[in-house]
Amino acid sequence: MSSSTDERATDSTEQATEQTSAAKDRSRRRAVRHAGPPVGETEAPKPVVLAKPVGAHAAPEAAKVASPEPPAPDAPEQRRPLKSLLAWGVTAVVVVALVVAAVVLLLDLRSARERDDRRQAFVDTARQTVLNLTTIHPETAKEDVDRIIAGASGQFLEEFQGREDPFVGVVQDANVTTEGQVVEAGVENGSETSISANVLVAARTMVSSKEQPEPSPRDFRMRVTVSDVDGKLTASKVEFVP
Repeated sequence: MSSSTDERATDSTEQATEQTSAAKDRSRRRAVRHAGPPVGETEAPKPVVLAKPVGAHAAPEAAKVASPEPPAPDAPEQRRPLKSLLAWGVTAVVVVALVVAAVVLLLDLRSARERDDRRQAFVDTARQTVLNLTTIHPETAKEDVDRIIAGASGQFLEEFQGREDPFVGVVQDANVTTEGQVVEAGVENGSETSISANVLVAARTMVSSKEQPEPSPRDFRMRVTVSDVDGKLTASKVEFVP
């Protein structure tokens, strides 16, 4: 009886000792965990690997191929064509403006040249009429009068028609010689589009006759009306002006 009791007491003591020893081991391990690794020793961190789902990188690539991203609105590839179009547009406008300006300039030059030519034609006709009137010789009196009539029209022509022979007879009988010279001439009024113009002519003539053999100067100012008759410029009226 006593022996059994002693055995149970021994077993209880051993169990208590084992439990105490186990409790100490657990306390020591907890203390070690709280204290961290020993000084001077560092535990290398374990790499963290993030697992990717299968096909995670393939799906975006497929999406890119299937639906490519449109370029940004201000991408250089789009800005360059726009700038090129603008440059071509500006160049075209400048070229058209230059062509129009050149055409207008040419038309103005042509119009001015035609105007000047027309005015000069009026002046030349008036000058020739005055020269014909102030240049008469006895030996060529008939031809001189015919030349005057050939360049006359209207009122001026009427004044000579039917009086040619008496005029020629007076010149030959008095032995009158006149040598005319136009000093100045210019259009008084009229334009390049009109059919007539008044031209002022300043002239000088040297006159000699049977009674006055020595030539003497005579100055005249005449207004000659030059008219376009069937495309020919003629003197339609001649009058002396002071």
